[in-house]
Formats: sequence, structure tokens, C-alpha cells
Amino acid sequence: MSQALPNDAAGAFEALLHERLASLAPARIELIDDSALHAGHEGAKSGGGHYRLLVVSAAFAGKSTVARHRLVYDALGELMRQRIHALSIKSLTPEEV
Repeated sequence: MSQALPNDAAGAFEALLHERLASLAPARIELIDDSALHAGHEGAKSGGGHYRLLVVSAAFAGKSTVARHRLVYDALGELMRQRIHALSIKSLTPEEV
């Protein structure tokens, strides 16, 4: 059963996420852990969490939503296959905030 990460593990995971997204030179990153809302969810039994992510980056300028999300997925790499089960992404340029 997937559970919200303890504060120390949540902090370490968020630091890792920030490190992975650094290649996008984000002006802002916000991560919300919704894992507790999905406790017992069949797909989350492997331990991967459910998250909402806001990334504000100039790297998104002129790109479609799909292209922006691909940049985020590429930056997160294996986290998408291991630590993250579901990810809702909001990707904006600084001008769109």
C-alpha cells in the first residue's frame, strides 16, 4: 500500500527531484504529494507515489504541452519508473505565471 513519505524521506525525494530538474533551469518548482489520497490503489502497490508538479522554466518557451512534459519526463529519468507512479504536470514559462 502506498503511503505518503515520512518528512525526512519526502525532503530527500524533493531534493532529488530538484536536482533532476536543474537541467531545465527552473525559476520555480512545487511538488505536492497526493500519495495518501491513493492508498490501496492497485498501480501504486509497488511503492511509487502520486504527485502534482508545477515547473516554471524559460526552457518551455515556444513548446507545446506535450513537448514540455517530455522535457520533464526526460529530466526525471528512472524516477518515473521507480519512485513515481503518477505525475500530474503543470509546466509554465515565467511569462505564463
